[in-house]
Amino acid sequence: MAKTLVVYFSASGITQNVAQKLAEAIGCDAYQIKPKVPYTSADLNWMDKNSRSTLEMNDWNSRPEIVDDNIDIDKYDTIFLGFPIWWYIAPTVVNTFLEKHDFSNKKIILFATSGGSGFGGTVKNIRASVADSTEIIEGKLLNSNPSVEDLKKWVESIL
Repeated sequence: MAKTLVVYFSASGITQNVAQKLAEAIGCDAYQIKPKVPYTSADLNWMDKNSRSTLEMNDWNSRPEIVDDNIDIDKYDTIFLGFPIWWYIAPTVVNTFLEKHDFSNKKIILFATSGGSGFGGTVKNIRASVADSTEIIEGKLLNSNPSVEDLKKWVESIL
């Protein structure tokens, strides 16, 4: 199997829980995308038109700063990329991470958590932040707190 990495952004801990189980199921490294300024519950209030998340998601060019990372993407071939779905796409902080690294000739498999929406325009949005040679696979919504065994079966079915 190719060298695999689980990368995730989690605002409330739900996606983090799934990502850690997925890394355990695969037996690979995990890396958390951390915004330089953590999101508060007020920031995540999607019903408030002036909340941080609403303002960021209404501006597709928004690129929230992230904590400087030292992850070496070059040593991985396959990246499972996880995040909560916000406004039918990945949060813009994920684009910040993608644009800081070279994903040329790599495979990115998406997984997400969501309160009710599907992937929507996520693949198109992610595609804009990576090289043309990057393969992007719309993976799976993992909303039901899957077990490590369930995640192993899913991974085996796609790799």
